[in-house]
This record gives sequence, structure tokens and C-alpha cells, in this order.
Amino acid sequence: MSDTTNNAPVTMATTTTVEPPPQQPLSPVNDVVTSPQNPILRNSSEDQTTPELAVPDSPDSSSTPVPTRPDPVPQTRKRRRRKKFFTELTAATSLARTRRNDVAKDCDVDALIAISVGFPVDSLTEEEIEANVVSTVGGSEQSNYIIVRNHILARWRSDVSVWLTRDSVLNSIRTEHKDLVESAYRFLLEHGYINFGVAPEIKASKLKSFGGCERETVIVMGAGLAGLVAARQLVFMGFKVVILEGRTRPGGRVKTRKLGGDGVEAAADFGGSVLTGINGNPLGVLARQLGLPLHKVRDICPLYMPDGKSVDSEVDSRVEVSFNKLLERVCKLRQAMIEEVKAVDVPLGTALEAFRRVYKVAEDKEERMLLNWHLANLEYANATLMSNLSMAYWDQDDPFEMGGDHCFIPGGNEIFVRALAEDLPIFYDRTVECVMYGNDGVIVYAGGQEFRGDMVLCTVPLGVLKKGSIEFVPELPQRKKDAIHRLGFGLLNKVALLFPYNFWGGNIDTFGHLSEDLSMRGEFFLFYSYSSVSGGPLLIALVAGEAAIRFEMMSPVESVRRVLDTLRDIFNPKGIVVPNPVQSVCTRWGKDHFAYGSYSYVAVGSSGDDYDILAESVGDGRVFFAGEATSKQYPATMHGAFLSGMREAANILREAKRRSPTPGDTSSNITTMENDELNRLFMRPDLTFGSFSALFDPKLNDLDSSSLLRVKIGGAVLDYGCLYLYALLSKKQVIELSQVEGDENRMRMLNRNFGVSLVGRKGLSGAGESLIANIKLSRPNCYQDGNGGLMASKESS
Repeated sequence: MSDTTNNAPVTMATTTTVEPPPQQPLSPVNDVVTSPQNPILRNSSEDQTTPELAVPDSPDSSSTPVPTRPDPVPQTRKRRRRKKFFTELTAATSLARTRRNDVAKDCDVDALIAISVGFPVDSLTEEEIEANVVSTVGGSEQSNYIIVRNHILARWRSDVSVWLTRDSVLNSIRTEHKDLVESAYRFLLEHGYINFGVAPEIKASKLKSFGGCERETVIVMGAGLAGLVAARQLVFMGFKVVILEGRTRPGGRVKTRKLGGDGVEAAADFGGSVLTGINGNPLGVLARQLGLPLHKVRDICPLYMPDGKSVDSEVDSRVEVSFNKLLERVCKLRQAMIEEVKAVDVPLGTALEAFRRVYKVAEDKEERMLLNWHLANLEYANATLMSNLSMAYWDQDDPFEMGGDHCFIPGGNEIFVRALAEDLPIFYDRTVECVMYGNDGVIVYAGGQEFRGDMVLCTVPLGVLKKGSIEFVPELPQRKKDAIHRLGFGLLNKVALLFPYNFWGGNIDTFGHLSEDLSMRGEFFLFYSYSSVSGGPLLIALVAGEAAIRFEMMSPVESVRRVLDTLRDIFNPKGIVVPNPVQSVCTRWGKDHFAYGSYSYVAVGSSGDDYDILAESVGDGRVFFAGEATSKQYPATMHGAFLSGMREAANILREAKRRSPTPGDTSSNITTMENDELNRLFMRPDLTFGSFSALFDPKLNDLDSSSLLRVKIGGAVLDYGCLYLYALLSKKQVIELSQVEGDENRMRMLNRNFGVSLVGRKGLSGAGESLIANIKLSRPNCYQDGNGGLMASKESS
């Protein structure tokens, strides 16, 4: 879908645009590295390399990366409430305590940094166990490995713009633990925990780190954060990669757009926006590498009654305490249900309302409106109605929540998207219709073309999978289809308004509005002020819960009118005039057929296990899945999508190693020989233009004779991992194609005008193989032994 597909300008004082919103956010890291006194590490007399202290990502110097106990009382107006209760009631209790309770007493600073990244204190992750990082799980070898792993993590996090080498790590680890260094370094590198990102030195080193080894071809479906991150990591590992994206831009549900007019302009995030928690977050690393300043979202969030009066602070505090007590009682109830009945689940909203009635909470009109505001905030955090949320598992991800400040990125999060998409082979306007997979590889049909590869990584949103708009042949396993059905995919919408000036004041980043209508409690209940970071006087109004669904049925003109009515109800009584906006944009994520919603949630009858099931590969390691809805620990977040892309790149590498041919297997060698033959032939093409080159039939010279067209995907930056696709055309068509300006226009002509699909080397027909044989016979000098073949081609050119 193009950026303008949903744009419906409204002629009035306001230009209103219908566009797609966010899933939940991301964040940087406050890592501090010291020299722990540990027998595994060299001391200063042994030339230990001591990393410099890291520069905190947070603009607030009081921030700390040390995980702490969740606050006794959740912060009322944070975007995602800290839900302390879940860890007390499930099997995750021990993990939560390991990660958060009195951790400073048991761990050195290296361990604290590892915890912030997501590693447990005294055990291995499932990924590490699968990677066989130690010979025996448990025991002294594992303990020593964890110390080495934590040290390597801390070393790199102290300076994320520099490539951390294996040798530099060995200099600070005792010689007898060299094998542990090799194991930990390789794991952290391949799984994207170190040496990742977009710093110049990192990008340059990644192009040569794997020694130019060439692996299989991977087709990535979707150029959102998960797809972009996975593709970059796969290219680094030596895979040939092509990304298929249905939109005409990268980023998926991360979208920034410039609004402007009448001398003002601003960058508005219509998708993922606030960076939620910057400790350990990989996107925080990108922010550091790009030198992006972060603006801490201030906690001050005044609330206003429908008539514009400020909410009484005593009433506000009383209702907040009551709301938290209701959650506590619900959590005690579910603990009993889980212990006694096991498989029973009810909607969270039903349980909360039952307790509200029993304990006569918020019976006063003002208190009820305040309680509804808190419920709307919870519906915002989960992108759905309270009646859809699982009481048992709605907050199952809480033990893993990344700590730290919530921040805005000046200029919008598309800065990350642009940096990650740079130099990647992305085919835009390629909506995937079908994925066929089997023992010999995969075929993906998209935008009228056929793409062949060895593996495919599907990163499309859960909403698309639920819709069933992509056909899988054979069908996905019932286990995965059931998980797709059980998990929820919710809706959050926004209205971005650029005003001629800031009338709401510059000392706050958020303010809220209460509603008398229970069903519309989520309509413009919260406003974000982006004046400090967007470049102009920009407000973004949030629409959550039932209101978000109704919002998509409303015209843009009506939506903007209702927002302005709300703002005028708040500010006019104070004598503040609310001007008409210069430009307005309304999101419609539910109607976006590349998303069909905003982000995932745990629905009634579902659990965190469904995220893991969705992440499982199928087809004996041919089809892989990534995206926020495949992340049990960090669902509904941008960093969850990022980390899932890294996870699947590592899984694909492991699968490729498992399938690599044994010494007696010559099938792969045959394929390599065939590709080498074509590479030699195309060193002397008959015609070259852009990324296209062609070989003509040497036996015929008329315009209707056959030609072999080759298209290089990836450009110069992917020299060792580029992907070549082929097609058979007439000589006349090749000449016509060469007269068109730009590779994108040539691809469009090839597809739409000629009706030709590009295929891999194995996909060429018998006619193609016959043409290659004729060309080989006419160029014998291309096949001398050793370097002779290469030299002959150069000398004869």
C-alpha cells in the first residue's frame, strides 16, 4: 500500500488525512562497566583491558540501569502500567525474583548489564542451551561461562560504536578459559547481542566478519523492524537475501510523516512512538550509535473533567489506590483459580467489574469517570477492550519488562527505519499471496512474480495471519493455526494535529481527559505533546478500546471536529483560544490491509505459550516467523520485533549449518559449479544497464531470438552475499528494457508490460538451459583451469 492510499484530504480550515498507528514502543541503555574482581578475569597486573564507563542513554542523570523491585504502587499515567501482581502468582515467580529482587547484592555490574539485556543471573537461556555453549548444563563450567558472557556483553555496551573483537576479549580473560571466550563470543555475535547496529565501524566490519562465506538464499516477507533487522544480520552471516514488502516504504507499523503549512511543520509518529524503557533495549543502542538525543517523557499528566475543570488531586489519589486494590484482588482470585481449576479463564474486565460492585468502588460520578480513565489507559496498553483480555495471562510479559525512562526520539522513529533499510535489497509493492515450501526449498508468489529460495522468514503482522490473506502450501500445522486464532490482535488509533502555535504550554508532555460516556472512555482520553521533539506545535490524541473501533467508522472531518471540541472543553474555560489546526491526520490501522490492527494481546483462552508457538518454524526448517507477536517476553513492542528478527536470523543460521552437505554429498557442489559457470559467462555480458545484464543467443542474430537476463539484487554493499535472479526474454525486449531509466522502472516494465517473472538459477526452463549451453560453447576461454578462466574473460573484454 502506498503512503497515500488512505489519505483523504478534507477541504476546510483543516486538511485531514486518513493513515495507519503504533504498537507499543522501544528504548536505549544505561550500561556502566567496571572491572569486577573475579578469578575468571585478568587483574590489572595481567594487562586487563578495562572498558571506559558508558555514556548513559537517558537524558536524566538520575536514571539507573540496575533492575529494581516493581514500584509498590504502579505509576498511574505511564503508557504501560507496571503490573506487579503477575510475578507473585505463577511459575515465573523465581525468574522475577532472580531478575529484580535484591539483585545488586548478588551480582557485579557486568551481571547487572546482562540482566538488563534479558539474561538470567545464574542460569542459561534456552537459546544458549540449544547452541550448546557449554558441554554440561549446570556446574562450574556453566558458572564460568556466564561470567565470561556477561563480561563480553558489558565490554561492548561500554562503546557500542566500535567492533568488539575476539582478541580484545581474550586479553581480559585468563588463558585457561579461552574456549569459554570462543563459545560466548560466537553465541553473542550470531544471536545479535553484540556488534550490531548502524554505526559506521559496525557496518564496515559486518561486511567482512564472516570472511565472505556464501550461504543459502532467504526470502524475507515484510520490511518492518523484524524483517529489516533479520535481513541485515543474515547478510552479515553470508546469506543471499531479498525482502518483499507490500507497501511502498519500509517500516511497517513504524511510520513517521511530516506535517506542515502556514510556516510550521512537525514530524508525527503514526505508529510506534514512545521509547518505553531504555535499559538494555537494542533500539537504545541504535540511538547511541546515531547520536540521537532523547527526550524523557515527563511524568506530570494533569487530568481534566469533561467541563474542563482539573481533577481534584485527593480524589485522583483515592481512585488510583482503589483501582490498584481491584487489580490486586483479581490477581488473588486468578491465583486460586490457577491452583484449583487450572484451565479456567474469564475476561479481565468482567472480574474487575465484579469486584468493583462487591466493594462499592467508584460509585460517585466523578470517581467513576476517573476509574474509567484508568481502564482506558489499560485498554491503550493492550490495544483492546477489557472484555477481551485474559484475566489469567494478560500481563504475562511483566517479569521481562525493560526498565528505564520513557523517551521520545526527535524527528520520529523512522530515523531507525531508514538506517536499518539502507543498502538492503527490498522489493516494494510486492504483496505476498502464496508461500509454497518443501524439502527442496520455498517459492513465494508476490506482486505477480515468483521468488525462489532455500528458506523464507515471515514477519507479517498477526492481523494479516488472522485474516488468512496469505496462502501457505502445505497449510500451516494445526497447532500454529490454533495459536494464531487464540492470540488477540488489537486496535489503537491516533489523531495528529499540527497547530499554528503551542497553546497548551511547554512544561508537560501528556495530559488526559475524562469522559461521561462509559463506552467512549478511550476517545481522546490522553494527549501527547510533541512540541519539544517534533519541530513544531504538534499534539497527538489517542483513541483506545471501543472508541478505537468506532473511530474507524467515522469520517475524518467528524473525528477532527470531536478532537477540537474536547480541546476547547479543556482550554476555553481557562481563557485559552484553541485555533484550528494547520493539518490533521487520522490513523486507520484496522483498515490497513498490511496490518489489520495495531499490536497483539493475550486474549481470553490464550496464554504466553501462544507467542512461542507462533515463533516456531515449520516445514523442517524452511519457513520461519518473526515479529512482535512471536515474542513472549516483549510482545506488542518495537524492541520485541527487533529482538525477534535477531532471534530468527540465528535460527536460520543454525538450520543452514544442520543442512550443510557432508563431505560425500556432491549435490551442493553441482549447484555451486553451475552458478560459477554463469558467473563466468556474465563477466562478459552482451548488454549491461543498471543492475541488469543480458546474454544473447550466439547462434541467432534477429530481434526475436532468445536472451538470458540477469538481475543483481543487493548492490555493491552485498558483494559477497548478492542474489541473482534470471528470466528469458527476446533480444528486442532486452533492448527496450535497456532504454528505460532506473532499475525500479525496468522492474515494473518487466513485470507489467512483458508479464515476466524472475526466478532463481534452479527455476530456469529447458529453453534456458539450452541457451546457456549454446553460450558456453561459443565462449570456451571462460573455462580455463585455475585463474585462467577469470583472466581470459578480463583479457578478452
